[in-house]
Amino acid sequence: MYRRIPGQWISVFAAVVLVGGASQLAWAHAILMESSPAANSTVNGPDLNFNLRFNVRVDGSRSKLRLVAADGSLTNVVIAKQSNPDTLQATVTALKAGAYKLQWNVLASDGHMSRGEIPFTVK
Repeated sequence: MYRRIPGQWISVFAAVVLVGGASQLAWAHAILMESSPAANSTVNGPDLNFNLRFNVRVDGSRSKLRLVAADGSLTNVVIAKQSNPDTLQATVTALKAGAYKLQWNVLASDGHMSRGEIPFTVK
């Protein structure tokens, strides 16, 4: 003997599967969890260490960091060898006082590129 499942339960089940699957996909993309310097912070220069931690593993060899100065000039920042799979680290020297943005572009463990920027000021 077979029992029929009401249509409303099938709809609820489908919605749960879709929402659960979508949240897993979103979580797999690289999301910046914390950074040093923090966004919109003021830091002492002229030398500065960058530390970016993401929610997933990122491929340091295929990721890029660029420093944008207030005048719009761009500097590629060399990423250090990864000590943790979810973290990127770099050091820049001889920064002048002023506003900067650190642009990041990372390859996440799901194969997707994510990008963002961290504005900060050197005093």
